[in-house]
Amino acid sequence: MAVPAYSVDIRRLEDFSAAELYALLRLRVDVFVVEQACAYPELDGKDAAALHLRLSVDGETAAYARLWQPEGKPPRIGRVLVAPAHRGKRLGDALMQEAIAACGTHFPGMPIALSAQSYLEHFYRSLGFSPTSEEYVEDGIPHIDMIRPATESQP
Repeated sequence: MAVPAYSVDIRRLEDFSAAELYALLRLRVDVFVVEQACAYPELDGKDAAALHLRLSVDGETAAYARLWQPEGKPPRIGRVLVAPAHRGKRLGDALMQEAIAACGTHFPGMPIALSAQSYLEHFYRSLGFSPTSEEYVEDGIPHIDMIRPATESQP
């Protein structure tokens, strides 16, 4: 199946309208808190310092990732999701390729870290990430820390 045509949008939190921000945060809560049945603080205080990457299909947010750099550490890709109505269309691949490229632009020459749900380890390995931890449970879901080395030109 071919990836549908999509547009890429990367913004800071303050660049969203109230309605856009509400829709984005609602989607994150719907996926990470409701769908995955995880009662945890989805609004964790990191959004203001992050870049928010959206893939839109026909004007609708189809996939999302948050890019941010903790002080003194490699940049991270997190909150990776494909909206339920857009799953099965290979948008996860497209989203991660766009996120890796954005990290290369905004955080040049740096490795990229993420905390992967363990069942997605193979997917992230296919994108050049390698495990850096043993499996651990976070919010009731098995995870593994992974890193992608810095490259001259990412992805």
